[in-house]
Amino acid sequence: MTLEEKLAQLVGFWVDQGDEVVAPMAGEMASSTRYGDATAHGLGHLTRVYGTRPVDPAERAAWLWSEQRRLQTETRLGIPALVHEECLTGLAAWKAATFPTPLAWGAAFDPQLVERMGHAIGRSMRELGVHQGLAPVLDVIRDPRWGRVDECIAEDPYVVGTIGTAYVRGLQDAGVHATLKHFVGYSASQAGRNHAPVHVGRRELEDVLLPPFEMAVRSGAVRSVMNSYAEIDGVPVAATPEYLTGILRDRWGFDGVVVSDYFAVAFLETMHAVASDRGQAAHLALEAGIDVELPSGDAYLEPLIERIRDGRTPEELVDRAVLRVLAQKEDLGLLDATFDTPPASIDLDNPEHRAIARELAEKSIVLLSNDGTLPLAAPTSIALIGPNADSAEALMGCYSFANHVLAHHPSTPLGFEIPTVGEALRSRYPGARIDVQLGCAVEGDDRTGIAAAVESARSSDVAVVVVGDRAGLFGRGTVGEGNDVESLELPGVQRDLVEAVVATGTPVIVIVLSGRPYAIGWALDGPTAAAAVVQSFFPGEEGGNALAAILAGDAEPSGRLPVSLPRSAGAQPYSYLHPILGGPNEVTSSDSTPVRPFGFGLGYTTFDRTELRVEQSVATDGTIRASVRIRNSGQRGGSDLVQLYGRDLVASVTRPVAQLLGYARVELDPGEVAVVTFDVPTARLAFTNRDFDRVVEPGEIELWVGGSCADKQTRATVTLTGGDHGIGSEAPVLTGVTVERGRE
Repeated sequence: MTLEEKLAQLVGFWVDQGDEVVAPMAGEMASSTRYGDATAHGLGHLTRVYGTRPVDPAERAAWLWSEQRRLQTETRLGIPALVHEECLTGLAAWKAATFPTPLAWGAAFDPQLVERMGHAIGRSMRELGVHQGLAPVLDVIRDPRWGRVDECIAEDPYVVGTIGTAYVRGLQDAGVHATLKHFVGYSASQAGRNHAPVHVGRRELEDVLLPPFEMAVRSGAVRSVMNSYAEIDGVPVAATPEYLTGILRDRWGFDGVVVSDYFAVAFLETMHAVASDRGQAAHLALEAGIDVELPSGDAYLEPLIERIRDGRTPEELVDRAVLRVLAQKEDLGLLDATFDTPPASIDLDNPEHRAIARELAEKSIVLLSNDGTLPLAAPTSIALIGPNADSAEALMGCYSFANHVLAHHPSTPLGFEIPTVGEALRSRYPGARIDVQLGCAVEGDDRTGIAAAVESARSSDVAVVVVGDRAGLFGRGTVGEGNDVESLELPGVQRDLVEAVVATGTPVIVIVLSGRPYAIGWALDGPTAAAAVVQSFFPGEEGGNALAAILAGDAEPSGRLPVSLPRSAGAQPYSYLHPILGGPNEVTSSDSTPVRPFGFGLGYTTFDRTELRVEQSVATDGTIRASVRIRNSGQRGGSDLVQLYGRDLVASVTRPVAQLLGYARVELDPGEVAVVTFDVPTARLAFTNRDFDRVVEPGEIELWVGGSCADKQTRATVTLTGGDHGIGSEAPVLTGVTVERGRE
């Protein structure tokens, strides 16, 4: 291969890139290179051929097949291009199914269902000739002010790891390579600001931020990783061999391809100022371990050629990356593909997609408070109020095609069915009078519609007020990439709207459709509390129907908070994984206690959690077997999320006051009993000690099971015996779960 042919395999080309801003600094970074010139020596990646503007899937597939044949016949080496797309809430393409956002995956606590979703998404992608998906996001939530929280799964690394790895398995079993994002540290940015510096210590990095990625590499065999935009302690990740090679490849054994986040290589020059020009930026990134520059070749082409030819960059770095890219293409079958017949038609939103979307949406909905108003029997009149009450866009996340791309094409229809909350309630309660009042917009300070909303509530049996976010990018919307906030109050004047409606005395059900948790303690407790509050993190195309089913009692609320519900913005950053002095105590007047803790969620039935049993002692290199009795003590069937927590009471470094060790969803009929047994590898209790070795130390461990991290309904203790046990890359990390059912 010539040098030009090698470098052509290490870059992408964004065929449809226009004026739409769908990536950071996309306008400033737009390339003037013509497509024909860009592919003269071949091409590594085609960037988002379905996901940049609304194109008919079958027509674009026909173009793609012909383009792949052209690359085979008109370039010297005849190597097809790898096609990548976004797929965080489903394939980001026109007419494709839109699933719940990843924060909803976390709320559902159901890895098997997420794996099924990933497989369904992957099949659609593969049928369209797409080879790589830019998901999942494995950033652990550290600050809800960050705009990209809706793309994340949870604030607990084990939940992020197990659910994210399930998505990887589903997508890759369908023949599409998954891409872990954003390795590493991106979510820990200063004050929750996008791309802001990260100041984490090595111990937090090792014990909180890295474990989900390690699980997806070791247990999920992921084939691609994308770098973080962040700088950690002053050094950009995109230029750090310690992360992209030392940890990822040398320690964990990753043998796939590392791709750059969009424009991240050029950002080493333009935003981080650690490179004097694009050529030096390319050298730093390639040396660190970034194999492919996306979305296009801003640095890896002419700027890098110049450096290699004058001897400043060794060509061996290019050879290393090219071998990885060619191995990936071989693994995907690209080197032997014929591209004979493109699909004539394809249903990207078939009944299977919708069934999975509905199940995941229902399981993700979290009931935060309820005075008995829910389930809603048969009201004769409903005041349906709020800016999100009749909005389809309010059901979808930032990386949905509708909010990511179609916002720039307002005359183009969505291309799939997505009933709003209002439409779903009208269908569920056909005999009820439903009066719809906007009340206010999601953003802005216009209160003129609140009076009409109040009158509607006064004349109705019940008021359903639907508030929250509108997802978008870089200042368009209230949450999403680049939409970071200083306040965690509901955007605009939505709080004023809710409080005014509550003041009427009519029972009020508040539905929060959002991409981040908000400080809504005032709606949950005290004089301005609503009758019931439901949290739904962008539940996707079946979210409206799922919410109507929950309100009506046709489905049981079973979602649990994957992130603490904050007291205020001033209490951030906060994580339930805090040491003693990271929470409320008598040496500070500031209270960081969340208004609802991690793992919290109500239902329409109740569960007794008793008889937690565990062996008295276990070796530090052993397995803790803990069993607990769960009984449905209510009058309805329901699903309990059985949560086993632990705390290392004395250690050589400070440890969290609570740590999730294992979890399981268990469906029980009224009066039914189950004994849930957790087999916890002691490696789940490992941490980075003072010598920066990961170890399990001997000592006493408190265990408990309850309805959240803060709810210790049944407790036990176990003593770990022996010496410090070092944890290597082959240590078991997954907690096994068995369930034995019976009746009293």
